[in-house]
Amino acid sequence: MKGSDNDIIVCRCEDITLGEIREKIREGLTTTEELKRVLRVGMGPCRGKSCVPIIRRELSRMLSLPMADVLPPKDRPPVVMVKFKSILEGSEE
Repeated sequence: MKGSDNDIIVCRCEDITLGEIREKIREGLTTTEELKRVLRVGMGPCRGKSCVPIIRRELSRMLSLPMADVLPPKDRPPVVMVKFKSILEGSEE
């Protein structure tokens, strides 16, 4: 028996399905930023390389928006650079 496309895992890092994404869009989330905050999509080790394009297409389709209007989530690098050596040594440098 063929499963629904809602069962397709879109974000492998956080184990989020297409159905979960669609549900949140129907509940009123309308940006990749909002979906990232609620579902943690794009926050795993791949940093959204595989899921964000799919999520953007789904937002575009469900909200009838041009793809250019569906922006990717913002990258948030660390506030200050930290040397690995400092982490390993436990220093405050």
